[in-house]
Amino acid sequence: MRVLLIEDDEDLGAAVKDRIGADGHVSDWMTTLEDAGDCVRTVDYDLVLLDMMLPDGNGIDFLQQLRRSGATVPVIILTAMDRISERIAGLNAGADDYLVKPFDLAELSARIRAVGRRYTGNPNPMLKLGEHQIDLARRQVIGPDGDLTLSAREWVVLETLLSGAGRLISRAMIEDRLYSFEEGAESNTVEVYISRLRRKLGHECIQTQRGLGYRVVV
Repeated sequence: MRVLLIEDDEDLGAAVKDRIGADGHVSDWMTTLEDAGDCVRTVDYDLVLLDMMLPDGNGIDFLQQLRRSGATVPVIILTAMDRISERIAGLNAGADDYLVKPFDLAELSARIRAVGRRYTGNPNPMLKLGEHQIDLARRQVIGPDGDLTLSAREWVVLETLLSGAGRLISRAMIEDRLYSFEEGAESNTVEVYISRLRRKLGHECIQTQRGLGYRVVV
């Protein structure tokens, strides 16, 4: 997933960004609501992780503005504000989940996966692709001959294709999930990962429509 992290605490922000990267997601980390607003107007994010108290405003106001604009991107609030009334206010403003600081990074990873599954329309973490069972929660692929190993970026490409539920996914959309603002895409990166996935999962599992994109055959 392409994740927007809005957090002004340097230590926590760095820890969360590292964890997101280790889970195979790409993130853009902003420390102000102004910069975050520029990001959401530029990138179609899969998830926003939102702190409540930022140097230039309140995360609730940002969230309400986001929802008024019609944005449906899932939002998980990360905050030290743990009163029930504050949690209710965040959820009523349009948040999908709420995590109180300090939190365990493993729990954050699990919540990101759960919210991601709900928004792709399939809350079931187990999918079947050809002869393979895909466990999205554990990031495990089980084939006829046992478990298969995928790299973090192979997982990103596979999850992006699976999120399309059989629809065409463009090369640009896959690149958007693979790289943050800080990174640059190489010209043949997507083709390389598609080729690797086909070798592991079977060539027939991923179709190419030249000039338009790719789709998985489930």
